Amino acid sequence: MDALTLEQILQAYRIGLFPMAKSRHDEDVFWIDPDERGIFQFESFHIPKSLHKAIKKQDFTIKFNSDFLQTIDKCAEQHKSRPDTWINDEIKHIFLALHYEGLCHSVEFWQNNKMLGGLYGLAQAGVFFGESMFSRTSNASKICLVYLMSRLFRCGFRLVDAQFDNDHLKQFGLQTVTRDDFQLKLADALVYEGSFDTKETENLADIQSLLHFTTQTS
Repeated sequence: MDALTLEQILQAYRIGLFPMAKSRHDEDVFWIDPDERGIFQFESFHIPKSLHKAIKKQDFTIKFNSDFLQTIDKCAEQHKSRPDTWINDEIKHIFLALHYEGLCHSVEFWQNNKMLGGLYGLAQAGVFFGESMFSRTSNASKICLVYLMSRLFRCGFRLVDAQFDNDHLKQFGLQTVTRDDFQLKLADALVYEGSFDTKETENLADIQSLLHFTTQTS
């Protein structure tokens, strides 16, 4: 991929493309447009009962954008549970630039002054494009996802792009749609204007508001 401006990158996302590398140390980046897309919509988002109980314990701290660099580094890190990743240095550079422009955000799980889980993604209009997540302790990335969805719901977002279908996310109500269906949902959500605000964190009342809107826990 030739060097792109941030506006060209944002435009690519607006038409449904996203960048990936074949491996952590591959220098090339490719634009991906899958036949099927994994998405979250708030009305069908689901929080498993066991995870809801873990959230109520509040033995962790969730932070937003407090250490984006560490978040993306840990997402890119080769680990025994994930021997290779698609985040190379070029993708890291792209998303750091987007973060410094206030467009890319991280959700971080902290415990005993260590970041043990997190995720990051790009916010545009009413869409949040999820990129990657990591977990170094039980439920950490899952809890980050719940807090992310709570914030996006509160802040007027309409669609969350998870890129691919996977079993890890199906328990939360992930839907699989065709490319054409995704394009329609994307165009509709881009009409709305979400705002990823600077509030320190969500609280249990915010999460409960999301639950009241969804199909509830099971």
